[in-house]
Amino acid sequence: MKKIVLLTLLIGVSTAAFAQKQVRKDLRAGNKAYKQEKFTDAEIDYRRAIKENARSSEAAYNLGNALLRQNKAQEAVEQYQIAIQNEKDKTNLSKAWHNTGNVLLATATAKEDTPPDANTLKQSIEAYKNALRNNPHDDETRYNLALAQKLLKEQENENKDDQQQQDKEDQKDEQKQEEKKDDKQDSKQDKQDDKPQEQPQQEQKKPNEMSKESADQILDAMMQNEKETQEKVKEQLMKQQKHRKKDKNW
Repeated sequence: MKKIVLLTLLIGVSTAAFAQKQVRKDLRAGNKAYKQEKFTDAEIDYRRAIKENARSSEAAYNLGNALLRQNKAQEAVEQYQIAIQNEKDKTNLSKAWHNTGNVLLATATAKEDTPPDANTLKQSIEAYKNALRNNPHDDETRYNLALAQKLLKEQENENKDDQQQQDKEDQKDEQKQEEKKDDKQDSKQDKQDDKPQEQPQQEQKKPNEMSKESADQILDAMMQNEKETQEKVKEQLMKQQKHRKKDKNW
């Protein structure tokens, strides 16, 4: 039983040693191709090394460099991050963070006619800071950090100025809208003032002016009184005539 365990252990050690030897071989081949600027071949060799040892920070870091040379920026950053997770040496960690910052800075300023992307600049600044935490004496990283911070500040100031300008324009637009609204209301009021006032269907009675109905009633009463008066006069005349006849008869 012990012999079997010992044999299994020896086989495991041999396999690991062989895998490690293959990783070193693939790394050397990748480095050679990289120096010859055969970046696609270098990528293949580095990936082969990672397949043998997924925790090889050196293979991941070198693969990131090969990808970057092929303008595969996002994939390069991913490999740098894998290298950072598996690396213990501060100098190597600083290099991985430094390269990450370079890729992000280049990405943020890639378009000439477009302002730098503020979020990407912030990510590059953080990467440079991490590089300096692992190697405070790296002047190149310090310079790149200052450059990224300068670009970010300029971009934020420009955005602030643009926002202030936009606020002013919005305020002017609101003022114009209010003025148009006031002008519209004034125009409407002027039209109402210019419009002739409609006369009431029935004219208002003037003071001390009687209605037609009242006048008719009074006229009827006067005619009635006149009729009665005429009848009384006629009655008196008849009486007088009778009286005259009598007198005459005397």
